[in-house]
Amino acid sequence: MSAQSSRGRFLLVVVIIVAIVLAAWGIIQRNAHYERLAKETTAAATPEVQLISPQPGPSHRTLDLPANISAWYLAPIYAQVSGYVKMWYKDIGAHVKAGDLLAEIETPGLDAQYAAAKANLDVAVARYKLAQITARRWKALEGTQAVSQQEVDVQAANAEAEQAQVEAARHEMERYQALEGFKRIVAPFDGVVTARLADVGDYVNAGRGDVGSRGNATELFSVADVHAMRVFVSVPQDYADIISPALTTTLTVPQFPGRTFKARYVATAAAFSPNTRTVNTELMVDNPTEELWPDSYATAHFEAPGDPDMLTLPEGALIFRADGMQIATVDPTDHVHLVSIKVGTNLGKIVQVLGGLSATDKVINNPSAGLLDGDKVRVVPGTRGYNMPSQPTTPASSASPRPGNDVRAMPEDNTPTSEAGARE
Repeated sequence: MSAQSSRGRFLLVVVIIVAIVLAAWGIIQRNAHYERLAKETTAAATPEVQLISPQPGPSHRTLDLPANISAWYLAPIYAQVSGYVKMWYKDIGAHVKAGDLLAEIETPGLDAQYAAAKANLDVAVARYKLAQITARRWKALEGTQAVSQQEVDVQAANAEAEQAQVEAARHEMERYQALEGFKRIVAPFDGVVTARLADVGDYVNAGRGDVGSRGNATELFSVADVHAMRVFVSVPQDYADIISPALTTTLTVPQFPGRTFKARYVATAAAFSPNTRTVNTELMVDNPTEELWPDSYATAHFEAPGDPDMLTLPEGALIFRADGMQIATVDPTDHVHLVSIKVGTNLGKIVQVLGGLSATDKVINNPSAGLLDGDKVRVVPGTRGYNMPSQPTTPASSASPRPGNDVRAMPEDNTPTSEAGARE
C-alpha cells in the first residue's frame, strides 16, 4: 500500500506542476498579445504620411492645346445677279488664279434692262443736242426785239437740264453694265476651290447665291488661299502671361503622325471669353506644299521661358482652409506644423510658391482633411512606381532631371516625376 500511495502522490505532483506551467505560459502569451495589440493600436492611431521636398521651377514651360487651322483667306462667292447657271468651269480642288472664270450666269432679264438703259442714254443724248441747238439760236437773238431775255434764259436752263438727264442715263447704263460683268463668276485671288455648290441650270438670286428647293441660299463657290494658314488657339487665363511675339509654337496634325510644323505668333484678342476664360490667339504657319488644309484640327505645343529660381509644389500638397492656403511640414520629431504660404502661378500639375516655403522643408504630400497642427505622424516611404521610380535610376538618367516641367496635356512618357505624390 505504501508503494501505491507514493506513486499516487508523485502523479499528483506532476499534474500540479504541469498545470502551473500551462497557467504561466498562458499568462505570458496573454501579456505578449496585449503588448503587441497596444503597439499596433498606437501605430494605427498615428497617421502615416509621405514627404516630398520643394522642387525648383521649370526652366521652360510647355503647354499643349487644341487648335483650329483656317485658310489665310477664305472667300465664299455669291451671285450678284439673278439668273440661271449657264456653265461652271472649276470643280473642287482646282487651283485658280485671280480673275479665272469659275462659272457663267444667263440673265435675259438683266440683258433687256441693259439694252433699255443704253437706248435711254441715246434718247437723252439726242434731246440734249436739240436743247443745245435751240439754246444757241435763242442766244443769237438775245438783245433784239424778236425774243425776250426770259425766253433766252429758259432755253439755256433747258439745255442744262437735258445735260443732267444725259448724266443720269449714263450712270444708269453703267450700273447695268457693271451688273453684266457679274454674269462671270471669277476667282477673287490665287487659291484652291474648296466648294462648288452650283450646277448647270440652277437658279441663283442676286446677293443670295444658289437657292435650293426649300428656299435656302448658299454660296456658289468657296475659294481659299492656302499659301499660309492661320491657326487659332484658345489659351487659358492661367497661361496668358506666356503670350508674346517671342512665343514659339509647333503644330501636330493627326494625318501626319511624327511630323511637326513651326508656327509664328501673329496676334491675340487681348480679352478673355466670359464663358471659357480663354483668350483667342492667332498664329500663322507657312504652307508652301499645301499639305495643311483649311478647317483642320491640330495640337499646338507652346514653349515659354520659366523661372527655375521659384520653388514649386504639386497641387496635392496644398491645404485650403479658413486660415487660407497652407502646407503641412514635419519637424525632426515627426510632429506636424501647418505653414501659411503665398501661391503664384498655377502651372497645371504644380504651382509656384512665392513665400512661406524653403528648399529644405519636408512637406506632407496629400495631407488628410483631419490633420491638425502638432499632430504626431509616422513617416513612410513613397509608393513604388507612383512617386518613386519603379526601376533603380542610373547615374546617366539622374544626371539631367527636368523638375517641375509643366505639361498640361498627356505627358510624353509614364516616368513618375518628383512632384507626383502618393494619394492615401
